Amino acid sequence: MPVLPSLLAVFAHPDDEALLAGGVLAQHHAAGARTAVVTATWAPDSRRAPELADSLVVLGAGVPRLLGYNDARNPEAAPGRPRLVDAPLDEAVGRLVAHIRDFRPDIVVGHDALGQLTGHPDHVRTHQITLLAVEAAGLAHLYPEAGPPWQPAALYAATHPESGVGLLRPLLEGVGKSVLAVPDSYVTTSVDVTPWADVKWRAILAHRGEVARERALPGILARLPEADRTRIIQTEHFTRLTPGPTKGEPAQLTS
Repeated sequence: MPVLPSLLAVFAHPDDEALLAGGVLAQHHAAGARTAVVTATWAPDSRRAPELADSLVVLGAGVPRLLGYNDARNPEAAPGRPRLVDAPLDEAVGRLVAHIRDFRPDIVVGHDALGQLTGHPDHVRTHQITLLAVEAAGLAHLYPEAGPPWQPAALYAATHPESGVGLLRPLLEGVGKSVLAVPDSYVTTSVDVTPWADVKWRAILAHRGEVARERALPGILARLPEADRTRIIQTEHFTRLTPGPTKGEPAQLTS
């Protein structure tokens, strides 16, 4: 198996990494690539931090890198700390730049502009911060205190095409959630992660609190027959946001 590019995933909440990119994180780790995850919300001493740590062990993605902001909808995420959506943009970008420069990834993967199916405001804000941080990380005059500059070769947004929502639509609408998908033409890369679906599912299960919740996606998936669940998690879709291979290139993330 060829060595794949190093990969840094940047997502809003614990469990986003497993749900949205668990397959490619496991794929890259299995091929010998360095992988890591930055999570924008929830504090290191919160109840979800140990679950995130367990998920990353399963995926081979190191230890949690938490920006520590509060969740827009859950004040227990980081009591006494600003919500991500209220934090100064420059501050949040600077914190992420520091992680990019420290890890020095070939590829960064984050949320799409819609905020991933349900349009959660933390997802949208994390997308905006990631766009700015990936560019800023390569410019020495920006955030000099964050370390020597490093320019990732590619930025991808994890996304859901209209044709790929499938079983998710009735499941999410059934618990009162919206379903926001992008046109199929927006997707540049679809990765069949079937060989790593078991690893991905174990990473999702590591988020025990979410598995126990009726309306959370891990809980919804846990109640499904295995065949239906596998159909949902076995393909991951991405849009390349930086210049590079176009639609129709090999179905894997490249730098």
